[in-house]
Amino acid sequence: MNANNKNTSTWMPMAIALALVVGIIVGAIVGNPFATSKSDTDRKLNTVLNLISQEYVDDTINIDDLVEQSIPAILSNLDPHSTYLSARDLQAANEELNGSFSGIGISFQVLDDTVTVMEVIPGGPSDKVGLLPGDKIITVDGTSFVGDNLDANRVREKLRGDKGTKVKVGIKRTGSARPLDYVITRGDVPVNSVDAAYLIDKSVGYIKVNQFGRNTYDEFLNGLVSLKNDGAKRYIIDLRGNGGGYMEIAILMVNEFLDANRLIVSTKGRYRRDDSNIFSDGTGRFKDAELVVLIDEFSASASEIFAGAIQDNDRGLILGRRSFGKGLVQKQFDLPDKSAIRLTIARYYTPSGRCIQKPYKPGAKEYDEELGGRFTSGELYSRDSIKIDESHIFTTTTGRKVYGGGGIIPDIFVPRDTTGYNSYYMVAFNAGALQQYAFTYVQNNKQRLSSMTDYKQLLRNLPSNEQMLNDFVEFAAQKGVPARWYYINQSRDVITTHLKALIARDALGQKAFYPIYNRNDNVIEAALKALSQHKAAFPITNR
Repeated sequence: MNANNKNTSTWMPMAIALALVVGIIVGAIVGNPFATSKSDTDRKLNTVLNLISQEYVDDTINIDDLVEQSIPAILSNLDPHSTYLSARDLQAANEELNGSFSGIGISFQVLDDTVTVMEVIPGGPSDKVGLLPGDKIITVDGTSFVGDNLDANRVREKLRGDKGTKVKVGIKRTGSARPLDYVITRGDVPVNSVDAAYLIDKSVGYIKVNQFGRNTYDEFLNGLVSLKNDGAKRYIIDLRGNGGGYMEIAILMVNEFLDANRLIVSTKGRYRRDDSNIFSDGTGRFKDAELVVLIDEFSASASEIFAGAIQDNDRGLILGRRSFGKGLVQKQFDLPDKSAIRLTIARYYTPSGRCIQKPYKPGAKEYDEELGGRFTSGELYSRDSIKIDESHIFTTTTGRKVYGGGGIIPDIFVPRDTTGYNSYYMVAFNAGALQQYAFTYVQNNKQRLSSMTDYKQLLRNLPSNEQMLNDFVEFAAQKGVPARWYYINQSRDVITTHLKALIARDALGQKAFYPIYNRNDNVIEAALKALSQHKAAFPITNR
């Protein structure tokens, strides 16, 4: 291929896609007061399209396929969150937020020619083998799965399949020197928004919310009411790992904690129609409850709206690590073939006036790599390593300083826990040994465990910590994880707690996982301490 031919292959798909996209969008907004008459640019693009269709040397080119591949590339030159969803992708995305579906139990984006895991559905097939948010899928069934020709349709075709079938994925994970292989058995993936709602002590209720879907508000409110009836007066709302969802659901949830006429969120767009100020209506049933909200680097979008509204109204403490930093609002434009464009039409602002969108340059891969950079910069381990933009200083209702331009910075920073999470634990975890041990244990003891009614009864009937640890080390060694007792002894509490939580989940369901797993969580410990001391340490006020 000579240079001219090479150049043609580069610009041709973009020209075709741009022509069709413009035509589709213009057709979709006929009657809109912002739509314009056919311009010279429109005619030029249509002329190019017709020339390629009629005159291009290769008549086997499938224009529809080129369009599907090229539209995401066009949108990537706008901002990181304007996306194109084919008809199939749109149906799958709606299923993930509204109901249940079959597959491996992840949500993903194709970033920089690589499939990046954005969320792992709790209790789903991928969660059970050990996939994590941020993992990059680089092989599927032993074949390379990266490159320019990768799109969401192809990803779904490879990863989805009949219930009970298996798929092997190769993972590149930050912190792991070598690729990791996981064999995942496809299955039904229920989409429940609230993973846990239980009393963490006699007056503190804990609620874990994994996304903001259509049913999240109802699940969340039911959890709050149930905990209140059980004696809860203070609440820990865990939004760690929650990548967002529907903004209106987050607004309904925040409203439960605010007096009337408190600003929750504002949006500002190119046109006045996209501007809004949304206030609380005073109907919330938990306006006097003491509150701590947990966030981390994977808390994004609607999670940040929730946390920002609580923080800026001085309604509760935000605890954990700096959130992701997504402050762009997308609106869905449905296209004639049942596909859709989710186009950024506004930025959202917290009550103090902050836009927490982190910096980006259109098309730059640095945005995709920013999260991984937090590991190497030390930010996840030290508050002093957080890059604060002091040109974006705002104040809460009581005059405290908060910062915009890159996520929600917590009131109380809690570093990633390295106690017990040493090299042995990480090698065993990355190898899937903990999940496999728990699964095997439950299968071998199914008849006995089937009589258990709750996690407390189950814990009383599990082996001692010493016996479980020894059994696990032997099991892991058979899976290729050699015993290193110096490190094992450092990690024994972390390992046994995690194993018990996994066994409880596999035997009793997702609701049994967090009451056990949270016992060894430094963020939960810090939240309980903050709640017990908050009146002296922090003047939370709702009035």
